Amino acid sequence: MTRVSFAPLLLPLLVALVAARPLAAQADTARPPAPTIEAVRVEIARDAQRSVLTLPFAISRITPDSLRPQLRRAGVADLLFGIPGVQVQSRNNPTQDARIAVRGFGARAAFGVRGVKVLRDGIPISLPDGQTPMDWLDLETVGSVEAIRGTAAALYGNAAGGVLDFRSREASPEPLATQARFWDGGSARRAQLMASGSRQGDAVAPASWLASVTHTRTDGPRTYAAQEATSAFARADATIGRNRLRLFASAFDMPRAENPGALTLAELDRDVRLPDSLNITRGANKVVRHAQLGLVAEQGTSDDGVAGAVWLGARDLDNPLPFAVVTVDRRNMGLWVRGTSSYQFRGLTGRMSAGLDVQSVRDERRNLANCVGQPTTATCPVAGSDRGALRLDQREVVQSEGAFVRYELAVPRRLDVSVALRWDQVRFRVTDRFTTATDRDDSGEEGQTALNPMFGIAWRVRPSISVYATANTAFETPTVTELTTQADGSAGLNGALAPQRTRTLETGVRGVVGTRTWIDVAVFDARSTDELVPFDVPGAPGRRAFRNAGRTSRRGLEATARTLLGRADAVLGDVGVSWTASRFRFVDYQVGAVSFDGNVVPGSPSQQAQAWITLRRSHWFTTLDATAASSVVVNDAGTERAPGWHAINVRLGSEGVRLRSGWYAAPMIGVENLFDARYASAVLVNATRGRFYEPAPPRTIFAGIRFETR
Repeated sequence: MTRVSFAPLLLPLLVALVAARPLAAQADTARPPAPTIEAVRVEIARDAQRSVLTLPFAISRITPDSLRPQLRRAGVADLLFGIPGVQVQSRNNPTQDARIAVRGFGARAAFGVRGVKVLRDGIPISLPDGQTPMDWLDLETVGSVEAIRGTAAALYGNAAGGVLDFRSREASPEPLATQARFWDGGSARRAQLMASGSRQGDAVAPASWLASVTHTRTDGPRTYAAQEATSAFARADATIGRNRLRLFASAFDMPRAENPGALTLAELDRDVRLPDSLNITRGANKVVRHAQLGLVAEQGTSDDGVAGAVWLGARDLDNPLPFAVVTVDRRNMGLWVRGTSSYQFRGLTGRMSAGLDVQSVRDERRNLANCVGQPTTATCPVAGSDRGALRLDQREVVQSEGAFVRYELAVPRRLDVSVALRWDQVRFRVTDRFTTATDRDDSGEEGQTALNPMFGIAWRVRPSISVYATANTAFETPTVTELTTQADGSAGLNGALAPQRTRTLETGVRGVVGTRTWIDVAVFDARSTDELVPFDVPGAPGRRAFRNAGRTSRRGLEATARTLLGRADAVLGDVGVSWTASRFRFVDYQVGAVSFDGNVVPGSPSQQAQAWITLRRSHWFTTLDATAASSVVVNDAGTERAPGWHAINVRLGSEGVRLRSGWYAAPMIGVENLFDARYASAVLVNATRGRFYEPAPPRTIFAGIRFETR
């Protein structure tokens, strides 16, 4: 078995020990006194501003740039770095989103994100069937990330094997502040312009706003991986009495994105820049336009108040693949409402929350023959055209409704008890519009429902340390794409594909040790039935179908620690480490006469560790981070593995050098994959033709600069 050394992760820690003491003697005495680490407060638990010490499940909140300044933000992995239990497989393919898995949920995704609920400022990015396109998420405007690291269906419903909420950065407190940011390196270039401001006073309601536009152009880290994309994001906030309004708008345009595909292990060893030649021959690429509007309204406080949100979205997709040209015209909408009320019960303080979620998505989907490089035939009747005969024409509609209620009670001796129950219904409807004398009508409907309870307790053993335990259930429906992609090529719904259901037990401890160190440790045991498993359809490259495994088991340990460095009167930086160890197995799974009982569930490393150190002096910083992962099984049979790997990145720069009154410049230079490690940063589970491996880029040197007013 391939083994990976985790020794490189000691490097940031050793640097911290060596550098902290001499830097302490050189500290800029003008710096403010060293802050202490406070208990993290989050909003993701469907309540505003709760201390994680009172919540009975694993939850994390990170502010990426405060830990590792001047992130390149080339992908979502930059923002999720250091969260235990969350594994991001960067595919380095502009037509494919990063694969995000939380405790193994989501590792099956062939495109987009599956099994993990994703939100932006509390508004779902995830669609009602659980699929999540991430390409339109504007990374430059994300200020923090909150994550529930485990099943949360009792609060968030379908496909909540984990929950990620990307929160916008705060607007400037000044009437107007501007920022321009540029970086270049690794054949990629990005430019961003952002402006924000606030107004205060008795004559007008407090309000703030933020707007950003980002343009990216790259030739790609591999052959046939070019991309051009523009994203825009705007937010406006206003407070009128006890009413708070937040308006969000997003737009994304990607007129060009090439698909280099996956590699065999031999190709990976030879050259990570290689593409799948079939993808070039068949012109695999992707063109996307996406827009979304959302409004959140709140009244009252987090203990006694109501809140609601509505949103509308549209997406146009043109996606030539080796087996077909897929076009989708999508419209989605949704709303949620939530109310919270505090109460007293025999001298005890309690809260009751209740809410309703409704979502709908309609896809107009058409598949046409891919005629790139093909001779003129009945299937490809127009010479020189890349699009041939229509193969599929159908409307796909998914609707979901969910309602939850949650009771919380604070009892003496710092004990918090939480009970929740949620009901969900997801309905699928397909209208087949491609019917001929020889092609039957495959229209159909299907509904899937679930009732998911949760019970948990959190005990404050000390004012800044808590121990918690929870038991809950979760469910995950197939996405409409998975339900309608059948191995035999039939249209309509695959009625044999059942939802995946999971029961989870979890316990953990977290809190502040001393005043400068945060720790978080969790242990979990999750048992699933009808695990959703992907496989490539033989003879149809790029076409994925799905089936259910009988039973699976997921067990794991997650741990993270972060501490501030420096003297008592000045912070010189911080250092942190996270570690995830897991054991995912098929308990009962057969395909035909073949049994996979006891095999590793493919797609996730059994161990992953990440560490970082940031050192500061005046406005200058140095950040070093490292990731190591064990080998990854890539097929159900367990006969193929992606080797383990480790990679180190370094970045140096300034957080702001004053140029003249009100203007600052923040230059930065960095190296990713410092030692030019050759490895697969992502894998495609159960792929055909041996093409399981999606390579990480080679060593990449980049530089950037930010200009801003303050």
